[in-house]
Amino acid sequence: MAESSRASPLAFGQVVIGPPGSGKTTYCQAMRDFLARLGRSVAVVNLDPANEALPCPCALDIGELVTLPDVMASLGLGPNGGLLYCMEYLEANADWLRGRLQALRGHYVLFDCPGQVELYTHHKALKNVFAQLAKWNFRLAAVHLVDSHYCTDPGKFISVLCTSLSTMLHVELPHVNVLSKMDLIEQYGKLAFNLDYYTEVLDLSYLVDHLASDPFFRNFRRLNEKLVEVIEDYSLVSFVPLNVQDKQSMRQVMQAVDKANGYSFGDQEHRSLEALMSAAVGADFHFSSTLAVQEKYVQSQDKAVEEEVMDL
Repeated sequence: MAESSRASPLAFGQVVIGPPGSGKTTYCQAMRDFLARLGRSVAVVNLDPANEALPCPCALDIGELVTLPDVMASLGLGPNGGLLYCMEYLEANADWLRGRLQALRGHYVLFDCPGQVELYTHHKALKNVFAQLAKWNFRLAAVHLVDSHYCTDPGKFISVLCTSLSTMLHVELPHVNVLSKMDLIEQYGKLAFNLDYYTEVLDLSYLVDHLASDPFFRNFRRLNEKLVEVIEDYSLVSFVPLNVQDKQSMRQVMQAVDKANGYSFGDQEHRSLEALMSAAVGADFHFSSTLAVQEKYVQSQDKAVEEEVMDL
């Protein structure tokens, strides 16, 4: 087994994870199209047995091995228990996955994963599948999508930070946290702070103070302070904003992921000096990307205010 994995050529890719409704499948399709335009051979692998209505054909579908409806019907399990069983079944049948992935060698692979949070915070089946992929010479980065609307609710945002941190520690892969659906953020309400406060996860004591203005959360101030201390002590969580309809936004996410899984430093593409430098100073590009999204957000807020004044 060890000799076989050493002989296998390197393959790069992303495991796309996150809660239900965060836009994982949409991201996979958009990133596949974006990378294909750059000349990469890209394949999407569906690892979600509950995802039956795929918008586009996948190169590999776990539905060929196991489906959630079949498991629920045959074993009398609910959706959550059935999904955990499916992942354990996939882990037990890793040879099936390995055999099917052999046909995708030479491709950059996007793994579209299930949306059950437990799979990434404490259940081991999917984590072990990722470890197997690493043994088969896949160099992967975890792309953790979080809906940007959580930024408009300080309590939910602290919860998202805790979940993201727990996921990073449990999955044990190079990690890129992404705030998805940034094109819709103005519909969710006004942010209490500038966008870079949320993407860079700056001094969270301000967030606790903001929460204290709510009578309900005032009773839990001490708990929130301790949760914030844990997040800041690890100093691992930050976010890249994403709008899948914006090419510049997609480019920023691609650069962050390429740096995380090592693709930028391989010989898979002939890159210009500019492309190599963008990977080396990804934080600067991340900052400029955040500024661009912030400007769009502020402009939309200003426009809304002007419309309200005109109505008056």
